[in-house]
Amino acid sequence: MRKGFVKEVLAKIKYDPRENEEDYYIVIEHRGAYGNVKKIPVKLITLGHGYFFIEDTQIPYHRILAVVRKDGKVVWKKRGLEDEVKF
Repeated sequence: MRKGFVKEVLAKIKYDPRENEEDYYIVIEHRGAYGNVKKIPVKLITLGHGYFFIEDTQIPYHRILAVVRKDGKVVWKKRGLEDEVKF
């Protein structure tokens, strides 16, 4: 499941013409949200060096828990997460 660093996975989704970024979302740790997680469509993010951006909001990559396709297939998840975790 882990195919490299999350930034590499996201760059492939965003810039590879064979991929459609609208088919993916990320799950981030977001304190205060229901279950302390939030789903964000990949099309809304901009990749940076140590962070990604949603408009003017800067979020570090280490807050990403998983990258998931809309059909539910987890294409990347943070090391140490349980295999049964559903996103």
